Amino acid sequence: MSLKSSEEVVVNPREKQWVDSVMLTLTPEQRIGQLFMVAAYSNKNEKHYREIDELVSRYGIGGVMFMQGGPMRQAKLTNRYQSQAKVPLLVAMDAEWGLDMRLDSSMHFARQMTLGAMDEDRYIYLMGREIALKMKRLGVNVSFSPVLDVNVNAANPVIGSRSFGESKEEVTRRGISYIKGLQDHGIIAVAKHFPGHGDTDSDSHLSLPVVPHNLKRLTEIELYPFKKSFEAGVMGVMVAHLFVPSIDSTRNVATTLSKPLVTGLLQEKMKYKGLIFTDALNMKGVSNYHKPGEVDLKALLAGNDVLLFPEDVPTAIIKIKEAIAAGTLTQEEVDRHVAKILHAKYWAGLNNYKPISLENLQEEVDRPVSAVLQEQLYEHAVTVVQNKDDLLPFRYLDTLSIASVAIGVTEHNSFQRTLSSYAPINQFSISDRFAPDSSFTRIIPQLKDNDVVVVSIHNMNLTPAKDFGIGIGTRAFIKYLQERTDKKVVVVVMGNAYSLKFFGESQWLVCGYEDNVVSQSLVPQVLFGARAAKGKLPITASAKYKAGTGVATASLNRLKRGVPESVGMDSDVLKQIDNIALEAIAYAATPGCQVLVVKDGTVVFDKAYGYYTYDKAKPVTRNTVYDIASITKVASTLQAIMFLKDQGKLDLDAQVSTYLPELKGTNKEGLVLRDVLTHQAGLLAGIPAWQNTVKSSKTRQTFYASTQTDLYPNEVVPGMYSLKTVSDSLWAWTIKSRMLPRSKTGKGYDYKYSDLDFYVLKHVAEKLLNQPLDEFMEQNFYSPLGLSTMTYKPLQKYPDDLIAPTEDDNYFRHHMLRGTVHDQGAAILGGVAGHAGLFSNANDLATLLQMNLQNGNYGGYRYFNSDVVTEFSKRQSNNSRRGLGWDKPEPDGNGPTSDLAPQSTFGHTGFTGTGAWVDPENKLIYIFLSNRVFPDAGNNKLVKYNIRTRIHDVVYKAMIPKT
Repeated sequence: MSLKSSEEVVVNPREKQWVDSVMLTLTPEQRIGQLFMVAAYSNKNEKHYREIDELVSRYGIGGVMFMQGGPMRQAKLTNRYQSQAKVPLLVAMDAEWGLDMRLDSSMHFARQMTLGAMDEDRYIYLMGREIALKMKRLGVNVSFSPVLDVNVNAANPVIGSRSFGESKEEVTRRGISYIKGLQDHGIIAVAKHFPGHGDTDSDSHLSLPVVPHNLKRLTEIELYPFKKSFEAGVMGVMVAHLFVPSIDSTRNVATTLSKPLVTGLLQEKMKYKGLIFTDALNMKGVSNYHKPGEVDLKALLAGNDVLLFPEDVPTAIIKIKEAIAAGTLTQEEVDRHVAKILHAKYWAGLNNYKPISLENLQEEVDRPVSAVLQEQLYEHAVTVVQNKDDLLPFRYLDTLSIASVAIGVTEHNSFQRTLSSYAPINQFSISDRFAPDSSFTRIIPQLKDNDVVVVSIHNMNLTPAKDFGIGIGTRAFIKYLQERTDKKVVVVVMGNAYSLKFFGESQWLVCGYEDNVVSQSLVPQVLFGARAAKGKLPITASAKYKAGTGVATASLNRLKRGVPESVGMDSDVLKQIDNIALEAIAYAATPGCQVLVVKDGTVVFDKAYGYYTYDKAKPVTRNTVYDIASITKVASTLQAIMFLKDQGKLDLDAQVSTYLPELKGTNKEGLVLRDVLTHQAGLLAGIPAWQNTVKSSKTRQTFYASTQTDLYPNEVVPGMYSLKTVSDSLWAWTIKSRMLPRSKTGKGYDYKYSDLDFYVLKHVAEKLLNQPLDEFMEQNFYSPLGLSTMTYKPLQKYPDDLIAPTEDDNYFRHHMLRGTVHDQGAAILGGVAGHAGLFSNANDLATLLQMNLQNGNYGGYRYFNSDVVTEFSKRQSNNSRRGLGWDKPEPDGNGPTSDLAPQSTFGHTGFTGTGAWVDPENKLIYIFLSNRVFPDAGNNKLVKYNIRTRIHDVVYKAMIPKT
């Protein structure tokens, strides 16, 4: 059966033959049974299941509508019920926003109000497709969607967010996209709730709502989407329980039971030929006025085909048989309805019914590509309603001090976690939406240092009469911040757009429409410009916030966060990282670690494993900060050197003594910057600097004190402070250090990895910048990038319980190292060196490297004006794998990267058990952070078991080949 338009039904000969043959096998009573579609639950007990068994086997019902339960349980019951059916059952579900409308362990896509805000209809089609494929896998044939009600009444208690909006054209266009997505993939779509439930102020589940409009108005607004959907070929329509006196003024007769509406208007005037479903016959809109059995007969007499959710099938069958015997109803009329049902069953493939395969069912229902679409829906819906002075997206992060107050949600929520991945955020949460004023007032003084406050409202409800769950205290708090402080208050509504009416004075207002893990991740991404805002309000919330309102904002090329499949990676393959990381912990290669993967500018994997220490007292989180050791070379010193090169202040082929005249007349006079950057300058790997400071007790007393003073300002560890001039001593020892023998070729020096190269580079940078390296990097890179953890001397910025410990040093500092740098040479300088000293979590390091991958263009700001990163990351000679400062893959394999990494890859590793790699060909970043040196730096199991490179292998294997 194919509905080409509302006036034409095309039936092929095979279909007609099957329908006719089935009809011949059915007795008159069995034909009556086909009219019923009963409610079935997969979360109830055996008593309920046997009741359905009896309705199928004894009364020959035509279908079931599954309600609450779970996918596997429902599939098993579907097989059970189908095995007892003489004619295969038509299986239906309410799945307006996905299977999770009824089933646990199932995906929630988006409510229709959210879809109504989107800038592209094609995603609605794709949502219909995804829902259809899930339904097909579960043996479902009918979806009671989409809702085609034009929601013009803001007080509507039952439709609201279930509608695409208040524009009949928008509702129509989006509804048809949804219909086609379902029906193109084998699911019968049912448009509802005819003749239109959008302008009611009561709930037909509880009463009989009145629609007072005349037929002209109904035709212009309410009926318009239905008419267009009929023309587009929607296969089913559901009739609502409404009282529409302009069509049928019979007292207490709902539209479902009205022949003037179901037969006269729907079938004769609008010429609809598809399958007509009643709304649930147990709803108070009809059951308040008619007994079970009687209501079913009246619905049939009105012209409906499928009697949905009957309360008493045996009684209803008796009533229908009595009506036939009395001549009120004819067998021919019953047969006509049954034939339509059988045609629908044929279209659904039930003429070749096969039981549902239970193998891999949950995995196949949970298609990873569905999560990609889920993200796309919210990305295209998020609406910036007000944006004074273009504050959003947040651009100059070093000029903003941002706080977040999340109301209606507990701490550690996805919304604030995502916010904090972009900038330091002063976070507060108030879990109770109706908390007393004291809960709000205690926060206000703590916001004194913040100039921007993001107030997000969560866990709202859908009820206009209950103010959508937004408490008076919440509104008063927001109003206070807006009127009594000079703060920029960004209000984020994670719920029904009609609630925006409460925030008419907001200068910055964002609507996320729904509150779930995906939307809580997407909205912060819009606030920070990782994604653009594209949505527009589908409804009018107030005179100020009308339908169509929406401010488009730009993408600033900040890191997005999304599912692997969104960038062509396989999430199942990436799960293998778990096994390797847990193996590392089980074999005591490290007590814990962080692993982060970026592909195409999107963080697709970001997990923490294990604990800070082997006693398992404190678990590692994504916020845990690690000593990143020699990654400091490329994340700090090299950034400054590239900056100077980009500014034209540095000649890579000049002698270092050009910039550091103190080298003239020494064995370092001939050092060339390019050679220093490639570790081919002839410098030793290191010098025994820290040993020089503790040669004797007298020497130690000269260089160190137990109390911090102006003379001893540099904290080595708590209770140990180094001499102010120790940096001069270290530099003097560096200059006096011997050089390596020259290459046997007579040309320069062979490759020798050296910390001294970065001692030299730090001095060059600071001389030309006229500023300490740590201050320059904080002001020009880390703070503008919004890096909340990347820093030297972390104990000056955050508590030590955020920092993973490194070594239990029993030979120099005699201290458990936590928050002070592990490297001894950097330690004696107070923690700031060119080769070590930097701390970070994986997220901040990934942000810095993404900026490098984008050649300095990040967050709407250019850190480099030329392709300096590309220049520095190229391999420089045949003598080593190195770029300028950057490490690279070994050309013949068995290097620090995966052998699958292309030669364009660049990055670095660190002694403490860290690694960071950038692949510009695949736009890929891989970060591994650990504290493998805890409690003993001699632990080499991380290298022994190839943990870092094996995880890197998995990252490459997870990339899905392009077709």
